[in-house]
Amino acid sequence: MIDWNRLDIVLLDMDGTLLDLHYDNTVWNARLPVHYAQHHGLSTDEANARLAGHMRRTYGSIEFYCLDHWARFTGLDILAPHQEVTELIRWRPNAQEFLRRCRTLGVPAIMATNAHRDSIRIKDQHSGIVSELDGIVSAHDYGAAKEEQAFWEALSRDYPFDPARALFVDDNAGVLDAAHAFGIGQLLTIAQPDSARPSRTDLTYPVLEDFADIFPPNG
Repeated sequence: MIDWNRLDIVLLDMDGTLLDLHYDNTVWNARLPVHYAQHHGLSTDEANARLAGHMRRTYGSIEFYCLDHWARFTGLDILAPHQEVTELIRWRPNAQEFLRRCRTLGVPAIMATNAHRDSIRIKDQHSGIVSELDGIVSAHDYGAAKEEQAFWEALSRDYPFDPARALFVDDNAGVLDAAHAFGIGQLLTIAQPDSARPSRTDLTYPVLEDFADIFPPNG
């Protein structure tokens, strides 16, 4: 599925790629509306409608991914719902082993995520993901989401690499489009980012089911 002979660096998303998106979907679509409804005296339906509307308006922007922004918008301790379902923070199939094999092979694996640093911290506490990587970049470090070329330009300054000799794995088509525009040579998307939802079909980019499918040779 990938050509390791044309690969100097591996770039990976976190939520829905390395980690199961079921955690995030539960936090944002189930737990947050309950907190928001209780705090503002709304019905759950009203809370869902307000939150969903704001998500649609901000989708793809740095604000959409910013916990500080959502704390201001909701008036809530935004980390509280995140702490309620931490048992759902799990690796996707063979993702952790994939990172370990990359390290054995000497190919650096860098996590490039839109997630806020507080979100990364919570997930690291329950998965140990940070120690498995050779570097971690949050879009909030640059003030630009991965959907923007400014993110990729800043990333390439911090971790100089030839885009044509990079692999990038992400579950978000808009982000993959931006990576393609930047010249990333090999791109993969995820069939089933959320283990509680069916695998997706009709995806534009080559599809990865399980990281075991792309283990490096002799890893």
